[in-house]
Amino acid sequence: MVEQSSGVHISGTSASVVDRLAEVLADVTSVERVPVDGHFFDDLGANSLVMAQFCARVRKIPDLPSASMKDIYRNPTIESLAAALAVTDPAPATSSVASKPSAEPIAPKPVTLASRPTYVLCGTAQLLFFLTYSLVFGVVTARGYEWVATGSDLVDIYLRSLAFGGLGFLAMCLFPIAAKWILIGRWKPREFPVWGLTYLRFWLVKVLLHGNPMVLFIGNPLYVLYLRALGAHIGKGVTILSRTVPVCTDLITIGAGTVIRKDSFFVGYRAHAGRIQTGSVTLGREVFIGEKSVLDIDTAMGDRAQLGHSSALHRGQRIPDGERWHGSPAEPTEVDHVRVAPARCGTARRVWFGLGTLFQLFLLYIPLAVGGLYMLFSVVPALGSRLGPDSAGLTTGALLGDALLLSFVTFFGFVVLGLAALFTVPRLVARAIKPEKVYPLYGFHYALHLATARMTNIRFFAWLFGDSSFIVYYLRGLGYDLSKVEQTGSNFGTEVQHETPFLASIGSGTMVADGLSIANAEFSSTSFRVSRTTIGPHNFLGNNIVYPAGGRTGDNCLLATKVLIPLDGEIRHGVGLLGSPSFEIPRSVERDSRFDDLRTGDTLRTRLAAKNRYNLRSMALMLFVRWLYTFALTLFALQSVEVYGWLGHVVIALYLACTLAFTALYYVLLERCIASFRALRPRLCSIYDPYFWWHERLWKVPDHHLNIFNGTPFKTLIWRMTGARVGSRVFDDGCYMTERTLSTIGDGCTLNAGSKIQCHSQEDGTFKSDTTTLGAGCTLGVGAHVHYGVTMGDGAVLAVDSFLMKGEEVPPNARWGGNPAVDMPDPSEQSCGIGPAAALPAPNGAAKTMS
Repeated sequence: MVEQSSGVHISGTSASVVDRLAEVLADVTSVERVPVDGHFFDDLGANSLVMAQFCARVRKIPDLPSASMKDIYRNPTIESLAAALAVTDPAPATSSVASKPSAEPIAPKPVTLASRPTYVLCGTAQLLFFLTYSLVFGVVTARGYEWVATGSDLVDIYLRSLAFGGLGFLAMCLFPIAAKWILIGRWKPREFPVWGLTYLRFWLVKVLLHGNPMVLFIGNPLYVLYLRALGAHIGKGVTILSRTVPVCTDLITIGAGTVIRKDSFFVGYRAHAGRIQTGSVTLGREVFIGEKSVLDIDTAMGDRAQLGHSSALHRGQRIPDGERWHGSPAEPTEVDHVRVAPARCGTARRVWFGLGTLFQLFLLYIPLAVGGLYMLFSVVPALGSRLGPDSAGLTTGALLGDALLLSFVTFFGFVVLGLAALFTVPRLVARAIKPEKVYPLYGFHYALHLATARMTNIRFFAWLFGDSSFIVYYLRGLGYDLSKVEQTGSNFGTEVQHETPFLASIGSGTMVADGLSIANAEFSSTSFRVSRTTIGPHNFLGNNIVYPAGGRTGDNCLLATKVLIPLDGEIRHGVGLLGSPSFEIPRSVERDSRFDDLRTGDTLRTRLAAKNRYNLRSMALMLFVRWLYTFALTLFALQSVEVYGWLGHVVIALYLACTLAFTALYYVLLERCIASFRALRPRLCSIYDPYFWWHERLWKVPDHHLNIFNGTPFKTLIWRMTGARVGSRVFDDGCYMTERTLSTIGDGCTLNAGSKIQCHSQEDGTFKSDTTTLGAGCTLGVGAHVHYGVTMGDGAVLAVDSFLMKGEEVPPNARWGGNPAVDMPDPSEQSCGIGPAAALPAPNGAAKTMS
């Protein structure tokens, strides 16, 4: 036996590993010797990026055990790490998916790469479908408005608007249903390559489902009926709050009384290695699915099972009856996520709520929307006379003048009146809903709660004020309790959402990155309750975090990207939390404090004032370019009316096509102009460095219009135009890249919906950016998050809802998964006692609860 300085006894073999690991770490940190009992972060001054490089170096040495960042944080010395890596746990009888890789290497499935002619033909067919749909829409819309305009008085106009708008709404809802049954029939578990004929039928149905107006009824019993019409097997009393629309609906089974929280994925398919794979998602009775959770294909949950927030079931996982799981991949826990008592909410209540929604829609909203053009002409008589059927047309000057007037009034009227409404109306509405009181679903209070949530989560205003000092005043105006603010100039990012702003408390000195969701409402299948959610002072929250009511964190915590906030145990203070399920890490490292001299005293006041002035100019620029875009669309619309007489109904189709192309090109050109047509370079600086202010300005360029191009070759074309290095025949079903010119995507990669490549971090006022490279044929799973400084080898796979930390190097053809991601073979290909959920018995009672 060899005795180390800490008194820990390890075997001779482990002693050899200790020496080798110490040599590798010394080489990575460029020091002569590393003490084997020295703490990586506290004693050696290392940071997570350095340790990620250390892990990557260790994995390349064949006779050393593989190490991950989770191993580093849990065993923060060389000797404890060697001891932990020397222990080989036997695989459990039931898969947790995060088990050690099997001894026999698994041959990766080859990437299916379509031929170039197939790729081009698919894109051409998708373009033709859009143009044909636009033409039909244009003809119907034009004739309908012509009929509405012939009304004799306001009552006649209203009735005609109701008839035309109502029929149009029904047609847009029923057409996707008919298309699904005609083109697909019933979905079945299968695989097929992307870009082929089968994929084209799949894409058509997916686009129609995502674009139909029924997505406006999320959280309404009408939405459940709509999914049933598409073939989903859904029981009574199911509440679905997620806006992610299931595509392979025949493969979705949801038992009675199930609750699915917002931003969850249960779509019934995934893209993998150039192929679409469809599979079942089976939920028993009274199941709970937390916010921002992902259910992969071939997964199942038994009766009364629970899956927590920020969690995932990987392919082949099944939660038994009555068990509670959380994490990514999920594992058992004792936490009860259903914390609100039930209430009386029967079928009659759901029926009346649905009927009430339909009455509002057909008697108010549809006539108002359809008759809006007529009202506009009535309010602006001069414009109506110039654009009427008997007008002589518009001169160039009159056309520009009308476009300027309309766009200016419309855009800035929305900004001013929208802010005034946001700061007043929700406050009045919220008085009717008392904290901690249980209310039944689908009643008056539930309708008020939905209205408050929708009104106060308008993305435009958060995007405008975010990443600046002014977001604080905006959130206070909404109703946030921000205590005594320690202004940093970047207290919140551009994406923050909540259930109600009046029960959100943020402590002094806390900084929040993008993607925070404050879940201060709790739901059961029959009731809901709003509760105050408090985030302590001097915290830093990374990206894409769900913070629920009752989160057990206090003062001075670092909450890492995609972390699962604990709901049990002692309240954490002065620590960092990483992963799902979360575990403790150091609160800060040396790199985070190197710019502390800029955060206090006169230096802070001077830099902050300069940042505020720069941010004001960025906000003014954002408003200007948004108004300029609105002006251009208004000008196109007025010009379309001008040429309507000789182009006829086809002018509306041309307008839709031109505006789509113009939108993409306009924002691409805007981004390139702000960046001076140069690529970004890796940087390490303070948030008070002028470079960072400029980088924030780039984040304000709108880019969510790109979602319409998901699943088409045009998405990767636009990525290339923004400066991203994207290879050929890349399949992008909804990936998002924060820094395009720092991202490299190899040939034939497969990027799933909800995945993200983030080439920066912003921890406690320190900004860091670096390149990220995906080799040829890589796959990013649904909801996967890739950080900066990452390299994925050719053919590597990152599983659903995984977080690949900064600096990681994934070997070629490896499969990684989890949060944080580690080496993880595909559970459906290893003999671990569990196969695809489709081969498992259905959860008890799931089939018999279907109605």
